[in-house]
Amino acid sequence: MGNRFASGKIAIAQCDRCGQQFRLKQLKTEIIKQRKYELLVCPECWDPDQPQLMLGMFPVDDPQALRNPRRDTTYVTSGVNSAGNLSGGSRDIQWSWNPVGGANNFDEALTPNYLVATTFVGTVTIT
Repeated sequence: MGNRFASGKIAIAQCDRCGQQFRLKQLKTEIIKQRKYELLVCPECWDPDQPQLMLGMFPVDDPQALRNPRRDTTYVTSGVNSAGNLSGGSRDIQWSWNPVGGANNFDEALTPNYLVATTFVGTVTIT
């Protein structure tokens, strides 16, 4: 018993999008959101399935918290040398804002404030 359809080796078909004639084997099936549509399009008109159209189809798990967090002990172990100065640790870089360093009486137990603000105001002569 033979096949119900012809082999289509030299069959001619039209692109459903642009209307030009191509060989039937050159046309591709259009897929949108992982569904095949009965559109046969030429290689120039064919668009791959857009991944952004599949948002919400798959579960996305993006946890932000750690399960068993531990406190940072590198400041005590490798951040201060015997003289009490910073020698490289996780808190060796100091960030500041107004006022520079931000060291107040209540945060002296935290990272020591070694930041010094230096400014220079120039002169302007208007004639």
